[in-house]
Amino acid sequence: MVRRSERGAGRPAAASLAALVACVALCAGDALAGGYPFGPRTRSVNDLGNQYVPLHAHLWDLLHGRADGGLLVNWQSGYGSSFLPDFGTYLASPFAPLVALFPRDQIDLAVYVITVLKIACAAAVMACLLLALRPGRWWAAGLLGASYALCGWTLADADYNPMWLDGLIALPLLCLVGEWALAGRRRVLGVLLVALVWSADFYTAYMATLGAALVLLARLSLTGPTRRQALAAAGRAVLTVVLGTGLAAPLVAVVYLGTRHAYPGRVRPFDPVPAEDLVARLLPGTYGWGSPALYVGTTALLLALALPFHRVVPGRVRAAWTVLVLAVTLSLQWAPTSLAWHAFATPQGSSYRQTFVLAGLLVIAAWHALSYGPPEPAALGAATALLALGAVAARRSDVLHAHTWPLLLLAAGGTLTGLLLLRGAGRHGRLAALAVLVLLGAQLGETAATSAVASGLRLKHLDDYAPFGQRQQRQAAAIAGADDWPRRRTEPGREQTVANDPMLVGGQGAAYYSSLTSDVLSRTLTALGGGWTSRGRGVQSLDNAVTDVLFSVGARVHSPPDPHQTHRAADTAPPTVTRREVPPLVTVRPGPGTTPFGASPYRNQELLLGSRVYTVPALTVHDDAGAPLPARRVGSGTARTRPAITASCPPGTQVNLWAPHFSGTARLATGTDTAVFRSVSGRSLAAMEPLGRTPASGRVRIELVPDRPGRIPPGAVGCLDTARLGSAAARLTATGATAVTVSDGTLHAQLPPGSRGLAVVAAPRIAGWRCAAGDGPARPARQYHGLIAVPLDAGQTSLTCTFHPPGLRLGTTVGLVSLTVLLLLTAGAAVRRRRTSAPAPTTPPAPRERATAAH
Repeated sequence: MVRRSERGAGRPAAASLAALVACVALCAGDALAGGYPFGPRTRSVNDLGNQYVPLHAHLWDLLHGRADGGLLVNWQSGYGSSFLPDFGTYLASPFAPLVALFPRDQIDLAVYVITVLKIACAAAVMACLLLALRPGRWWAAGLLGASYALCGWTLADADYNPMWLDGLIALPLLCLVGEWALAGRRRVLGVLLVALVWSADFYTAYMATLGAALVLLARLSLTGPTRRQALAAAGRAVLTVVLGTGLAAPLVAVVYLGTRHAYPGRVRPFDPVPAEDLVARLLPGTYGWGSPALYVGTTALLLALALPFHRVVPGRVRAAWTVLVLAVTLSLQWAPTSLAWHAFATPQGSSYRQTFVLAGLLVIAAWHALSYGPPEPAALGAATALLALGAVAARRSDVLHAHTWPLLLLAAGGTLTGLLLLRGAGRHGRLAALAVLVLLGAQLGETAATSAVASGLRLKHLDDYAPFGQRQQRQAAAIAGADDWPRRRTEPGREQTVANDPMLVGGQGAAYYSSLTSDVLSRTLTALGGGWTSRGRGVQSLDNAVTDVLFSVGARVHSPPDPHQTHRAADTAPPTVTRREVPPLVTVRPGPGTTPFGASPYRNQELLLGSRVYTVPALTVHDDAGAPLPARRVGSGTARTRPAITASCPPGTQVNLWAPHFSGTARLATGTDTAVFRSVSGRSLAAMEPLGRTPASGRVRIELVPDRPGRIPPGAVGCLDTARLGSAAARLTATGATAVTVSDGTLHAQLPPGSRGLAVVAAPRIAGWRCAAGDGPARPARQYHGLIAVPLDAGQTSLTCTFHPPGLRLGTTVGLVSLTVLLLLTAGAAVRRRRTSAPAPTTPPAPRERATAAH
């Protein structure tokens, strides 16, 4: 009992120091880099700008009652997407609702503050864990807790993937749960914490659970329990994890099945990085996308290297933590164990997302080296020699930069000075205080500089996006002025700012980017001529008159090009809005539509429309001299710089170009508008673009300026008869719904009397939709070329569709079972405690008279 109180005495101070150091170092690094919010450089790189900030903006709208949709369906993105899997993947953290406290136009600041708070929380929890593992100086636990939270994985990778930071918190938290299981305490709290971390981000929580299990095994080997005690502790830990993940099942099951219905990502074999890169990433000021960011600070690294040579530490302790660190390091480089770390699913990006677990183990090893007392000079000398050998071995690595060597020398000098001062301080308080200040200064300076280097190099290697500003405010204002949902959709426009524009600026568009983008949405829009990025998971808006009719897009916003992406001066012209008479969200078709989509997006659009509206002429692709280009290939370097497409179309028709594998610009020779096409093999596909009207001669010449090799497919040109399209739209309107209401996962439509055939909802038929016509039973919705469809019988004049995310019922059942088991176990434990604490019954004394008579 005394030992436990000693361990807990300094925890609040250690946690506070760790959180403070983490906050100061992180913000100082961003300020040094001139990054948002301290400078003009954006921090919205890669998916942070494209996915996470817009998703937090949508959460802000949900919390303030301003979103189109709810937790079940996001009606703003992808023409209607399942939102609960996105919520569980990106927004289930208990920190996420804090966005509601910020103004809507400061959403980037809100995400940044949440990021800082998560890192500070991880530092504080790790400091508490270190003191729970072994008593020691509270300030040392605080500094090492900050070292963990500001490891290279955080600074280089997780800083712009905020949901991963929940895993950074989860590792020390689950290790604490393991300590409680070892001692047989706090079962209910342990289960609730497991449920919390698995709900917040089950992907990194899975990795953290594996890491905590390894720590628990090490602790069992060191505490020396009997076999029965060890099995009991392991059983308590397993039961805690099972019940906790069971409580998290309503979200975990939905996310898991959401990934099963998502558009497939790229699968590539594991390719371990060279050994010199692995060692180099331990050093400060390094950066390399796709390599494990092992940096934990020079102080923690030197202490961890000194542990095997620190003779004051018991041999078993030195061996256990050293072997564990080495084993996990090797597991990063072996394909089977790498796959196991990533839940047996190949990561879409870096193959080293589990690196934070190794960072935690390095910090724990460092703590054991310091908590027994500062290492003696011999141990520090051996650690310094190992560090120097590693630096020499890594000197040719590509991840090293000019900042690395001065940072390493200064940090190593500060660390060695501080540790030697601390060892010589004895009871001299002033010398000890000086040692602490030296160690603190070295850690703050080194980490802030490493953070600044990572921030700057990220901007050079990854795409970046401007924070929410005047451009988005103008877009949002234009959309709000035209919004008429659910009578019709308002499309934010083809000139997107980020891949999730509808969530960021409003409206109800096609654009949607998520790891859970549905397969049916991506394939349907691609068949209709749509483009995508991120290998099919970033669906883009399609500026096309026919698809606007098909998806009830009655208003479309046109914005100037984004100056942040084009590097041009900002266009101060406000966005414009074009309006179109379109059918309602629900239309009625005469037949089931069993003919499958073909190769031509123009014919596919007509198939879905039910009318012929395009002329698809024969075409020729030739160079400047008029010579045909073999296989219609352009931009290969053998052709001249101005290839062109020639064709013949009816005069006055609208010319469209579909060239999914062309990258560059295209314009009509007789027009003024230039369309931009972006295609990168295997990564992005260019969308169909309108180019203008066919001249009176009927001769169409499209001038191309390619910026990389590509090709023009046969049937690339489609000439749209807008009069026919207007007639087709009028027919669909006449037989379509007279009224449509939408609320979260429920859609209700009133149909004209006598409606027969098939009711079609202009939304992708994602898994989970059930529909009922009239008073009939609800059945799984059918599909009409990728859209929701419901058969109609005579006399049915209404339609009701409801959405239930796949996995929600199963997850809820598992959660209720887990809750029931937890309550029964808790009640049983309470009864046992009452029985053991009740006084034993005693024999009442004999009556006095009888005792006297007997005497």
